[in-house]
Amino acid sequence: MIRVIAIALAFVALTLVLLPFQLIGLAFDLRLQRSVPHLYHRMLCALIGVRIREVGLRTADSPALILSNHASWLDICVISALGPVVFVAKSEVAGWPLLGWLAKLQRTIFINRQARHQTGAATREIAGRLLGGDAVVLFAEGTSSDGIRVLPFRSSLVGAVHHALGSSAHHTHVTVQPMSLAYLSFSGVPLGRGLRERVAWYGDADLIPHLARVLASGAVDVTVSWGEAVAYDMSADRKAIARDAEQSVRRMTAAALRNAPAAPDPASERSQPLPAQA
Repeated sequence: MIRVIAIALAFVALTLVLLPFQLIGLAFDLRLQRSVPHLYHRMLCALIGVRIREVGLRTADSPALILSNHASWLDICVISALGPVVFVAKSEVAGWPLLGWLAKLQRTIFINRQARHQTGAATREIAGRLLGGDAVVLFAEGTSSDGIRVLPFRSSLVGAVHHALGSSAHHTHVTVQPMSLAYLSFSGVPLGRGLRERVAWYGDADLIPHLARVLASGAVDVTVSWGEAVAYDMSADRKAIARDAEQSVRRMTAAALRNAPAAPDPASERSQPLPAQA
């Protein structure tokens, strides 16, 4: 409990220190609005004890859409700690106490997954962010899982690729890159099937008890694997894009969970002990 309280106090202090810089960045459309959340989540990972190992390289191309699996609220901290990104989240998140406010500060794109007639508006907003220089992360399963299974990827919002190309006179391609998150251990204990709920947040699990349990753990190890980045033009089929990304994420996740990440080039694999760097 002492550890949880200490982290909570540090979280409040960190938020108050960086908040003015983010507000200034948002008000004047400065690069701060992208770099502050990146720094914020690097420091949060250090506070919580999240240790990230990267396999492969994130694309430097722009516009870039990142398609990822989704296992926990921790995913947001992990992905943001690796670089500036914008997330796509369900509209309910906007109304969550504190977390919804933080998501808005990070310029999250909120969508109503239950209202299919709003899909066009959502893809146009994602396209606008892509063309504005943001790397957009889409949790393509549409929900979170136990972190072992990769659920089928939904293709509807992948249509943002075509919206972006149709709206731009300067881009002929949008790069899509699959990304896998695999949580390997919790408080030094390997995460078998029986312990997945210690990190994975899915189903009807309550957020606050889960959050407190993670904060009290002391260490969480996660492997982030980057798949092949592919540049798609207007002729690309969104369902094929989603299917190929799903297969890539499924392979990378399985490899990471076997503790044998598959990297074609050893030079592209690197470890990032974030707590030591933040």
